Amino acid sequence: MAKAEDTQSLWREFRRTGDKAVRDRLILTYAPLVKYVAGRLGSGLPAHVDEGDLTSYGLLGLIGAIERYDPDRDVKFETYAIARIKGAIIDELRAMDWVPRSVRSRAREIERAIGELERKLHRAPTDEEIAKKVGITEAELEESLTEISRSSIAALDELWTVSSSGGDQIALIDTIEDTEAPDPQSSLSATEMREAIGEAIARLPEREKLVVTLYYYEELTLREIGEVLGVTESRVSQLHTKAILRLKSRLSGSPARSALET
Repeated sequence: MAKAEDTQSLWREFRRTGDKAVRDRLILTYAPLVKYVAGRLGSGLPAHVDEGDLTSYGLLGLIGAIERYDPDRDVKFETYAIARIKGAIIDELRAMDWVPRSVRSRAREIERAIGELERKLHRAPTDEEIAKKVGITEAELEESLTEISRSSIAALDELWTVSSSGGDQIALIDTIEDTEAPDPQSSLSATEMREAIGEAIARLPEREKLVVTLYYYEELTLREIGEVLGVTESRVSQLHTKAILRLKSRLSGSPARSALET
């Protein structure tokens, strides 16, 4: 990246003139963010999903971020841009609908089973209990979790997206208070959802909570988390998927869930 002072100079010039040549220089400056996000999201997707395509989708998100970024808000551009880049990639994957219908159906079955068992047992159900409820073996449950883990339907990033009244998808970072905004509903929904997700994460079984924390907050890879826990990467992937399905199930009864993209 360019030196900080050079970058700030580019931002000032772009805000003053809106010159596309200056915008293009900003795109080049922040292009490594796209590669980083595309690589991170692509690591959990099937081999036929090309990382180059993800980079292209993410680049559109970066361009949108540069054009919409308000430097007067107390948010670093990198933080804002990463949210926009992720959103652009996930939106495009969703539009492609490359996830087999059977995988989506099984994910909903497992999510419902977890929710019903937790309400009945007042605790986190075991794999054996989940499998029995769904009507499959534990081995089949593990296989299903592996298949689901390869899809964007089991990504916490999707939980952190709310729909505006106009139908547009906006990242939580976009909901930071704007004193000139006429309608605070999006910010309220985002705050409620953030609190609901935080509470749901706190109630996860310890290993699942650790996986979520290490992956989303410490930004460790699945392989690195496996080394920490002393298990295989595929097992970490299964734990991650169970955690996400459990979160979705728990949020289904909260007011915040109405704002979630499902």
